[in-house]
Amino acid sequence: MSISRAITSKLQSNFLPSFLDVVNESYMHNVPKGSETHFKVFILSEKFVGKPLIKRHREVNTVLAEELQSGVHALSIVAKTPSQWESDPSVVKSPPCLGGSKL
Repeated sequence: MSISRAITSKLQSNFLPSFLDVVNESYMHNVPKGSETHFKVFILSEKFVGKPLIKRHREVNTVLAEELQSGVHALSIVAKTPSQWESDPSVVKSPPCLGGSKL
């Protein structure tokens, strides 16, 4: 199973999201073509109600611990409740890669 599919499956089963989008952003970075190393996750779930943003991120990171320890280099998380999305349907665009060690 691809890393992207594993991420999607785990998030679906753990958070029962009303919306989930897992985007492989590896192509934006200095990695071999077809890599699965950089992801952006956008997830709406009632399970986030009453939880601060840091707790939501920690929960997602815990669910994806295996992927984060075995190849996923970067994970951007947008974790909102459905009502938060209704009042503010914005997502910040990922910045371009700065070249890693080339800085």
